[in-house]
Amino acid sequence: MPTVLSFDNVVVRRDGRNIVDGLTWTVNDDERWVVLGPNGAGKTTLLQLADTLLYPTTGTVEILGERLGRTDVFELRPRIGFASQALARRIPADERVLDAVLTAAYSVLGRWNEQYENIDERRARRVLAEWRLEHLAERTFGTLSDGEQKRVQVARAIMTDPELLLLDEPTASLDLGSREVLVGLLSEYAQSPVTPALVMVTHHVEEIPAGFTHVLLLRDGKAVAAGPLAETLTDAALTDTFGVPIVLSQADGRYAARAR
Repeated sequence: MPTVLSFDNVVVRRDGRNIVDGLTWTVNDDERWVVLGPNGAGKTTLLQLADTLLYPTTGTVEILGERLGRTDVFELRPRIGFASQALARRIPADERVLDAVLTAAYSVLGRWNEQYENIDERRARRVLAEWRLEHLAERTFGTLSDGEQKRVQVARAIMTDPELLLLDEPTASLDLGSREVLVGLLSEYAQSPVTPALVMVTHHVEEIPAGFTHVLLLRDGKAVAAGPLAETLTDAALTDTFGVPIVLSQADGRYAARAR
């Protein structure tokens, strides 16, 4: 089980405040992690470190065997897939859906003068089909629903066969139907033996797809608990993380939580 992501006593300090505070955490290549915590817990900052967009104030971050700060991040980034709402806002509204996915091959947003091989387009169309988007290939990104745009973001993130896939709140703002479609697709993807290591940030246990294996619970930039999902995601751990008494339930590999 090679390690793909390693944080060792990582601190990220901004304006005198530790956004990430002494975090030690390891992700292996066969693991699918969900990161849970309240607003301001440091979840998105954690993903930005993992995607080489931020550097730690102190501590060390190793990604795919390379130490952040001692490697060329421009060579490392194509090995990492990252889907976030911030990225979606940078995709031109008039961009063809096929091109929104295809341009990941050059790590650019917006089709310009790049030349793509037939194998690239075949790969893009196959990924669109896997995420139930093939019928939208010729549509423009701005005409899609929120759920469709979220799936395009994920498809783009896996276009280049990444070794590490990072998903920042992929189901945020979706209605119940759109959320369940995406959670179902993520569940299928997570359980495939060829899927890379996965780290997904969310606020809600209801959004954890079946097939995810581990959980990291964050509060005020610190790890409350981390480990295998079945053992670590408990009433007590969620209560400590969110600061209110929580009752957790589980059925068919999915979770639900409410205040006690």
